[in-house]
Amino acid sequence: MSWQSYVDQQLVGTGNCAKAAIIGHDGNTWAISAGFKLSPQEGAALAGGFSNPMAIQGSGVMIGGTKYMTLRADNRSVYIKKGATGAACVKTNQSILIGWYDENIQPGQCSSTVERLADYLIDNGY
Repeated sequence: MSWQSYVDQQLVGTGNCAKAAIIGHDGNTWAISAGFKLSPQEGAALAGGFSNPMAIQGSGVMIGGTKYMTLRADNRSVYIKKGATGAACVKTNQSILIGWYDENIQPGQCSSTVERLADYLIDNGY
């Protein structure tokens, strides 16, 4: 399965993520859903938050030019929120999965979907 298929079918296709992306540990985009904006600089800053969670806990995370408050940050997961929108970001061995939710999706549904796909990829060496 291609990285784009994971975004389209396993994240957005579930209805539990409004938009999604898969990026490398360097912040470069591997696959992204239509209409989701994530600059290489934003991806790199997010990726850096996994190795230095304190850096994004105070300053937040930018995605698509919007600043999100960091709810949780550790070496596996970063959860961010702004109003009724937010994202669950989970690091695997080779990538970072980003599932973004809007006001029509419960945050827990989004985070469960992203965490589950991350577990699958990790279990399979990715």
